[in-house]
Amino acid sequence: MNEVTDMDDVDDFLAAILPRQRQADLALLNGDSGSRKMLWSHKDPVTVLGAAKTVSGWPEVESLFDWLASNFSNGDVYELDVTAAGVSGDLGYVLGAEHSRASVGGEAPAPIELRVTLIFRREDGEWKEVHRHADPIPGIRSTHEQLGRFR
Repeated sequence: MNEVTDMDDVDDFLAAILPRQRQADLALLNGDSGSRKMLWSHKDPVTVLGAAKTVSGWPEVESLFDWLASNFSNGDVYELDVTAAGVSGDLGYVLGAEHSRASVGGEAPAPIELRVTLIFRREDGEWKEVHRHADPIPGIRSTHEQLGRFR
């Protein structure tokens, strides 16, 4: 069977990354960037085309995660609905929708709904995130309001 479509590889990949992704993003939504930074590769190239900011290179990515965490608090929801996922050799990807709720800038917690593309690279046997593209799901007013609160 072709490695790209081998569902066992995809299932193993998702089992390895989804719990870590959830833990890292819940921590970020509560002001802690440490788990997110551990999930990510520290080896370039790494990139974020984010809903709030776009950066490339590990020093900028690390700084972005710290900045994001400084804006978030009271995060109590993070779910990633996977639309598609695949693995080919040492690269894997996930496409989906993130549903979360947190406070931004000290305001009341509100939903944040993002479309995401996540790309991972296997390094020393462990999947590390190397790219994130996120943008608001169209028509979700609270997401745009939340993004406007970043300082």
